[in-house]
Amino acid sequence: VQLVESGGGLVQPGDSLRLSCEASGFTFNAYGMSWYRPVPGTARELVAAISGRGIYTEYADYAKGRFTISRDNAKTTLYLQMNGLKPEDTAMYYCTKQSRPWSPTDRGPWGQGTQVTVSS
Repeated sequence: VQLVESGGGLVQPGDSLRLSCEASGFTFNAYGMSWYRPVPGTARELVAAISGRGIYTEYADYAKGRFTISRDNAKTTLYLQMNGLKPEDTAMYYCTKQSRPWSPTDRGPWGQGTQVTVSS
């Protein structure tokens, strides 16, 4: 399994970013995928999750209405569209593979992460 995140950067409050996670080494459409970010005092918290065929999604409360998770199974790529970014969204964002088509609390292998910094 290989997961390679990209798309992070330095942006101003209110800006948008689209993160990508290119996956290989497994049957992409057979597994749900998720985005996580670190939180002080815990390992990582779930930002958003999507099922293998993209039917089901789940979001952290702070992500609802601002972030959209999606996937292109033909390209074996996971996305996170982030709109209305806030300074508190500053973090390293990681993608991970779930263990089943839909198991949003699972954490599997991690990519190297992509840094998002929101600052004026």
